Amino acid sequence: MHHANHFYGHAHVMAEYCGLDPEHPPRINGYLQHGWNVVDGLGAGTPYVPGRPIFVWSEQTRRRSWSMGRRQATVVGAPFLYLLTLATPSDEPVERSGTIWYPFHGWEGQHIKGDHQRLVDEILETEDGPVTFCLYWHEYRNDRVRAEYEKAGRVICHGYRGYMWRDTTREFLHNQLAELRKHKRVASNRLSSAIFHGVAAGCEPAVYGDPMYLDKEDRPTAERVRRDWPELHGKHLDLAAARATAMAELGEGYLASPAELRAMFGWTAYLPTAVAA
Repeated sequence: MHHANHFYGHAHVMAEYCGLDPEHPPRINGYLQHGWNVVDGLGAGTPYVPGRPIFVWSEQTRRRSWSMGRRQATVVGAPFLYLLTLATPSDEPVERSGTIWYPFHGWEGQHIKGDHQRLVDEILETEDGPVTFCLYWHEYRNDRVRAEYEKAGRVICHGYRGYMWRDTTREFLHNQLAELRKHKRVASNRLSSAIFHGVAAGCEPAVYGDPMYLDKEDRPTAERVRRDWPELHGKHLDLAAARATAMAELGEGYLASPAELRAMFGWTAYLPTAVAA
């Protein structure tokens, strides 16, 4: 299993959906897209063995992958949508309130550059109600950055993404879903998986503020995101248009059955006894 398949507990969610052990998911025969991106579904710089299957979230991503010569791409939908099929409606709160805000983040290989205080000021001027700031683990562990957000509201972290099969917070998506369902709005200064997940969980989306940048980031790609997805950028959006795009990017309508996923992922040898019968 490529170690990125474990990121955010994705392989664990898919195993649970298939009726397998979510604590110890079998090896996926291929690469599962681990986050929304605007290229072929693979993470930037991801080592890829030519000819291996790529399991992408959406038809749009599959088309881009094919155009780049990766013809083994298959649409399966985002793991977050599979999680929604496992979560019970009783988990929904009676009333939502406030905004959960996801600041654009860095990672091990690239640090973020930007004025966090200026971003916080704009957020507090814009949002109606309390704001929960959900920091990525990279910024959450930075005392200076975390302190800037703690002065303005509640600060949380869904957990650690994981790396090389170690320290993955298996309940990452579960933690995210629980928080999203508490809030009326989901917002960020960059379009990202969190925004799409928020829409799927019933939040009103918004993307605004200083987009900030990563060290050595490809600026044209970042600017293309704002140009190509205008309906998802702004403080107050056309909710119908935003939801239609978000759900398409997550692959709504493409979810496979447990039996289909087991066949595609190479998991048929792990078929649960109850299902096999």
